[in-house]
Amino acid sequence: MNDFVSGFWPIWISAITLGGIAFCVGLLIFASRVKVPLDSDNTNGHEWDGIKEMNNPMPMWWVGLFIITVIFGLTYLYLFPGLGEYQGKFGWTKVNQYEADVAKYKAKIAPLYAKYAAIPVPELAKVPEAHAIGKRIFLNNCAACHGSDAKGSRGFPNLTDSDWLHGGSPEKIIETINNGRMGMMPPMAAAVGGEEDVKNVANYVLSLSGSIHDSGRANAGKEKFVVCAACHGAEGKGNQAIGAPNLTDNIWLHGQGEAAIIKRVHEGKINQMPAWKEKFSPEQIHLLTAYVWSLSNK
Repeated sequence: MNDFVSGFWPIWISAITLGGIAFCVGLLIFASRVKVPLDSDNTNGHEWDGIKEMNNPMPMWWVGLFIITVIFGLTYLYLFPGLGEYQGKFGWTKVNQYEADVAKYKAKIAPLYAKYAAIPVPELAKVPEAHAIGKRIFLNNCAACHGSDAKGSRGFPNLTDSDWLHGGSPEKIIETINNGRMGMMPPMAAAVGGEEDVKNVANYVLSLSGSIHDSGRANAGKEKFVVCAACHGAEGKGNQAIGAPNLTDNIWLHGQGEAAIIKRVHEGKINQMPAWKEKFSPEQIHLLTAYVWSLSNK
């Protein structure tokens, strides 16, 4: 068993914690029992440049601070977690604290979003205040991948055009934001054939979008494209039901050109967008959907 998940560490931490408190108590007891002989000059024998070090007891205010420290420490350890696996009387955890803060925040801002909940997305996209709120949600959470202008980058879709892997209707956008998406293309080189066949298929794919290609290889690759047609369709126009890209529109999510397509045929690709339904309320997702929808529906 890994030492860091064994039962030793909770015991060790508890021993150090209680040991520190016991040390404070022991120091107080020791200091209270030190007696100075009546015939003594109340010094400890240390002298430097005519200055003698006195052997006076600790001031009472200092003793009081030690006592308060001990009481506070024991009270805290009883009420809150601090002794190994003991959860404390209140059962406090940072997860519970976080969830309580989030719930409090959502309750506070709920009225702000509620007034827009019943407005259909196409109409809501025209409301300046709602558009501004949706934009702020996007910039704070989605821009890290899709960019502040929502035009994406390699591997992250452009949300301002009409090319949608899973559909660009309000319902589909809500579904995507809520549940996320998992896109997967398996390696297809073995199914296509040898390396020459892969190059031929790559050139045929380029020909579908009118990109620069070798027409001879494209003609030879058309027959082999049949193994790709199961997802992309016989005409290469894709399938939104499974997120298969349209290969005829000259929009390339993971790179353009023969080399990029050959790499994708050999290696396949897995691309994931996380689900957001646990973070956003339905009203927030409604506003975010209106903003995203508006980007490609001017």
